[in-house]
Amino acid sequence: MWRLTIVAVAVALMSACTPTVQLAAPSEPININLNVKIQHEIYIKVDKELDSLFSESSGLF
Repeated sequence: MWRLTIVAVAVALMSACTPTVQLAAPSEPININLNVKIQHEIYIKVDKELDSLFSESSGLF
């Protein structure tokens, strides 16, 4: 008899702790902000000899 009582109490305790999972759609739409500013600065140092080599008067191009 006491085993039946222990089993009944154990079942009652286990059923009280059952986790619940709920899925619901959000009330507002999902917004993704893609306002990104990308700035690149490239510095090129050229020797004066190379600068004169690539000048328009050299006739290379």
